[in-house]
Order: sequence, then C-alpha cells, then structure tokens
Amino acid sequence: MDFLFIALCFLYTTKMTFIALESSTDVCSATLFIGENCISSLVEQGGANHAKQLPLFVEQLISLASEKGATLDFICLSQGPGSYTGLRIGTALAKGLCYGLNIPLVAIDTLQLLACSVPAQQYDLICPMIDARRMEVYTALYTTDLQRIGDIQALVVNNESFKQELTDKRVCFCGNGAEKCKKVISSNNAVFLDNIIPLAENMGRLAIEKYNERDFADIAYFDPLYLKEFQATVAKNKIF
Repeated sequence: MDFLFIALCFLYTTKMTFIALESSTDVCSATLFIGENCISSLVEQGGANHAKQLPLFVEQLISLASEKGATLDFICLSQGPGSYTGLRIGTALAKGLCYGLNIPLVAIDTLQLLACSVPAQQYDLICPMIDARRMEVYTALYTTDLQRIGDIQALVVNNESFKQELTDKRVCFCGNGAEKCKKVISSNNAVFLDNIIPLAENMGRLAIEKYNERDFADIAYFDPLYLKEFQATVAKNKIF
C-alpha cells in the first residue's frame, strides 16, 4: 500500500505545471513545463535587457498555460551564482509570482544547471564556470550524476588550478567563464566545451526532483547565491 501511494504521488507530481526562470548571465530565458515536457521556451540574448524581457516572457507563458487549461503549481528559479543584477531581477519576479499565486518556489543551483547541460560523454568530472571578471570565475566540481564535490567558490584561476583532479581524471570545463581559462589550464585531461549556457529549458528534471522532495525555498527570506558583494562601476565616458 505504501509503495502504491508513493508511486501515485510520483506520477502526480511529475505532471506539475511550472515556469522556470534563468537570468544569471547576459542571456535570460523562461520556459513553461508540464512535468518534464518543455511546452514553450523563450530566450533573450540581448545582454542588459532582463528587467524588460523576463516579465514579458512570463506573461506569454502564463497565457499559454491558461489556453491549455493548466494552472501553475510552482515557480523554478536559477539561484546563482552569476550576475548580481540579473539574479536580483529573476528573484524579484519569481517571488512576486509565488506570493501572488500562493505557490512554492524551487531554487536550482546555476552551476548544477550548467553541468546537466553537458552532453553525455566520457568525463570523470564536470567543472562549470561562470565569468566573474578578470581571471576569476564562480565554479564547483560535479560528478557526472550531478553531485557537487566541495563548495561553490569564487576562484582566481591560475596554472595550478585543478591540477590534482587533472592528474588522473578527465575534466570537462564549460560555461562563459571557461573560455578565458583555456590558456591557463593546460592538461591532456582538460576538455573545454563551447556554447554551454544556463537555460531555463534545461531545468525540468532538476526542478521536478526538488519538487518531489518538497525542497522549497523560503519565499520571505530567500536570497540568490551572490558569493561576492555588489560592485558598482562608473562609465568611462562619464564626466562627473
């Protein structure tokens, strides 16, 4: 009886309708899911247009869900690390939706999202990297079944970085921070994959797993994973 109840619960929760939001880099995206099925995915690669574009995406996806007779069961958010401004925009929108619709928030590790976007190949470890200016990246190591090894960190990459892991393991480096590390990390065991970016359309399985586990973020107190304090910059052409 207990097994039957668990099986029925699993079948039910995998049919949940939700919107996934990703805004941690210069690409923002939103996707409507019913279960793990991607119904519609919207992507903007314009750079600093998240505040305008992401709410429009959500409006379109909610309208589409309504057309299909579905109501949202939860919101899934890529929680960082990444761009301070982008993360703030995504978090504010996700919290507003959850409060307004009285639905839970599921928060996904952005680096894990990158790791799960790597095509299945023969790697021992996956090392997603998000650009954090100069030679610094936000990064962590993951096994091929997406288990994180150690803490997420802001790391200044040099020729000693990941030297121990690369001694006897084939490591896949990906993300917008990996490109600048190619000349620094030199090993036959290092593989660099281009064009791996965090996208909402890849959040389905991770979101469903967390929802089934009832691993919800506290909407009132949730903050993105910034890792570093916000650093304001002044335009070079500003006179005063």
